[in-house]
Amino acid sequence: MKPQNYPQNSRRQFLQKSALLAVGTALAPSLFASGIPVNPAPLMKRTFGRTGFKVTTLGLGGQSSLQWTPENIDPIAIIEKAYNLGVNYFDTSNVYGPSQVNYGKAFSRLGLVPGTPNYDSSRRKEIFLTSKTMLRFGKGGDDRPKVKGNSNGPAGSKALDDVRRSLSQIFGDGSGNYPKDAYLDMVLIHNLNKMEEVDALYEGYEKPDPNAPSIGALAALRDVRDGTNQTGLNPKKEKLIRHVGFSGHNDTAVMMEMIQRDSEDLLDAMLVAINANDKLYFNMQYNVIPVAAAKNMGIIAMKVFADGAMYSKKAEWSNKVSHVVLEVGSSELPANNLIKYSLSTPGIHTAIIGIGKISDDPLQCQLSYNLKYAQVKPNALREVERNKIELLAEKAKEGKTNYFQKTFQDLTPPREAKVFRSDKGALLSWHTAYAGDAAIDRYEVWQDGKLLQEIPFKPQTTKEPYSFEVKRTNGARSSFLIKVVDKKNREAEVKV
Repeated sequence: MKPQNYPQNSRRQFLQKSALLAVGTALAPSLFASGIPVNPAPLMKRTFGRTGFKVTTLGLGGQSSLQWTPENIDPIAIIEKAYNLGVNYFDTSNVYGPSQVNYGKAFSRLGLVPGTPNYDSSRRKEIFLTSKTMLRFGKGGDDRPKVKGNSNGPAGSKALDDVRRSLSQIFGDGSGNYPKDAYLDMVLIHNLNKMEEVDALYEGYEKPDPNAPSIGALAALRDVRDGTNQTGLNPKKEKLIRHVGFSGHNDTAVMMEMIQRDSEDLLDAMLVAINANDKLYFNMQYNVIPVAAAKNMGIIAMKVFADGAMYSKKAEWSNKVSHVVLEVGSSELPANNLIKYSLSTPGIHTAIIGIGKISDDPLQCQLSYNLKYAQVKPNALREVERNKIELLAEKAKEGKTNYFQKTFQDLTPPREAKVFRSDKGALLSWHTAYAGDAAIDRYEVWQDGKLLQEIPFKPQTTKEPYSFEVKRTNGARSSFLIKVVDKKNREAEVKV
């Protein structure tokens, strides 16, 4: 086991009250209102979906000071401190500037780089390292600039180039070379926004053809996960990654489509934006998160503080040093409640949070603070407590914090509803409705104005539609209605 190096608290112990009372806790403008206790050992962990890995409830985000480093901040020290505190989930990306290089420097010092004198393979196995690619093709795709994606790598890079670039920057010389035992625990297809991107990613997935002019990134990533060469893009049959997943900030419907089309359960995890203002937008917690959970995917929360927009930062994409938030928290919206909210969302296993600064003083250390309040169980907050946090969060920038998320969508009727009639009766089919600001409770099938059947809601995990068979009872041509009802007893319907 790696050594634990928890900071010593030289100030009086903070008496943590219940989660409900914490809603009203005031934080000083600097970062905290009063002292916080040292982090518990061992840290709380959750099973990361079907990967089986026990992941800490807080992961280190790969942006913030790891990407845009303010003066007098050492990004290497942030990574080392997270590791020494026991954090075991680490996040980075090919589009995060120097983030991967910073990880490489820290991992070398920590003995996590194969082939170096201080390498400890057992320590490497105790962490889960995820990088990302925004490239949508393993081959070709240059004729589709709107969906091919981008990279900080050389022009013409494809998904596997990004994988090898990650390995080189984190474990190798940064110039394309990496040791034979180097691997990434996971690669995420990053920042999925459009249905056309889903089409591109799945191109050649079911029947890979090495001679095809274009092949989607998923088939290529599967090859370097399995050590196969079905695409012709992995001639050495290397095994470079352990898991494949995807991420999304914007459109929950697109993310649901991404999961539903995965006929082989290739996607082991999802990184999703989820914070206390989620319900003010086309929400994730009642739409895509239940679908991913039903498939036992590992689910990582991001944008817990709306990329700092809950506080001092403008609600816009970060792209420079001045966007790094060095102080989180306010008397109006305690940061600890936002952490608890995301981690108590059903289905979430860990939350990645970028760190602006660390300090030996736990009162001024964002990492120590975030880690302390990430020690929560999945059911840590009751619904009434979550609702109170939502009301507080809505006051931040009048609720207009989630610039990365699609605008609010109310409960929709069941989609693509159809009826197939025959002499024996009728077969009704439909695809999932999208939830508004409450979870879906059930579907109802009505025939000629009478309730025929209530069907408890289950997330739609494949492209196979819901169906219901009605036997013919008389010679009349029946009319049918399919309703969806949410937990607040609101309805939306479609005639078929």
